[in-house]
Amino acid sequence: MAIQALGYVGIAAKTLEDWVGFGTRLLGLQLAERSPHQLRFRMDDRKQRLLVVPDASDGARFFGWEVADAAALAALAARLEASGRRVARGDAALAAQRHVAGLIVTQDPMGNRLEIVHGAESTREPFQPGRCLSGFRTGALGMGHAVLNVPDMAQALSFYRDLLGFRVSDYVTNPFHAYFLHVNPRHHSLALIERPGPGLHHIMMELFNLDDVGQGYDLAMLEEGRVATTLGRHTNDFMTSFYATTPGNFLVEYGWGGRAVDMASWQPVEMTSGPSLWGHERNWGNAEMRAEARRLKLEAAARGERQPVQVLPGNHSLIRGECAWWDQLSAAAE
Repeated sequence: MAIQALGYVGIAAKTLEDWVGFGTRLLGLQLAERSPHQLRFRMDDRKQRLLVVPDASDGARFFGWEVADAAALAALAARLEASGRRVARGDAALAAQRHVAGLIVTQDPMGNRLEIVHGAESTREPFQPGRCLSGFRTGALGMGHAVLNVPDMAQALSFYRDLLGFRVSDYVTNPFHAYFLHVNPRHHSLALIERPGPGLHHIMMELFNLDDVGQGYDLAMLEEGRVATTLGRHTNDFMTSFYATTPGNFLVEYGWGGRAVDMASWQPVEMTSGPSLWGHERNWGNAEMRAEARRLKLEAAARGERQPVQVLPGNHSLIRGECAWWDQLSAAAE
């Protein structure tokens, strides 16, 4: 597999200043550069993860996908060109601006600009979050995930799955049609939702601590219209999250506790119990979709659908078993 992670995302904004407060005070990103030409945000040891550039309209500008090295980049460029895709080699100036050793530029079938890169630069300067939080889960998993609106699912899958080598984690057909794809152990680094009109639906950032998410939720609740999807937990990646509306009118999922996939043995499945175990009341989409999502999660709850919480070493402590009934159930499950 050539693509290894989502390295960075570029956003176009009519007003850069709208992103300063949103990026730092709500998301907790570090504003590493502030100029008339761009805002550069950090979320870990990388020099940049989120870029915001001025434009006449709001929305996604580019997606930076990482490969291992120059040889992998050249091989992927050749594969794209052999399929008939146009590929441009990024020059030294663009590589310096993106803080990478090298890159190529192409487009997906929806017209999204993809920058495929290698050698992303890190820094020894400590990450300084914009608000008090424990940090973001990144590293080899990348900066998070991106979810794209795609008018034609078959065409999008042909590009990302068949040509670029993304692997399907699972998919849903109700209450909307979506595919979730992985390139590393993160359950999905990319998802595709079949909806009219291409564009960015949301990007996801995962925190190390559940309280970071809850405190972000408190901040988002202070602003009318900021919460697009209420706090809830997903059925497929087990993420506990909420969604905030950005200044660019797409969404940011702010979450904790995402599951990992075993790259060697994972088999894709259709998820039939809806997108969420609980919560996640959606303030976007039509009334029929929202009602169906609500019905599915209530039925899943009535069936007793539950999933274990996904925790990292050192990020949890075990509660003593003080209920004989619970101890009996736990022993029977082992």
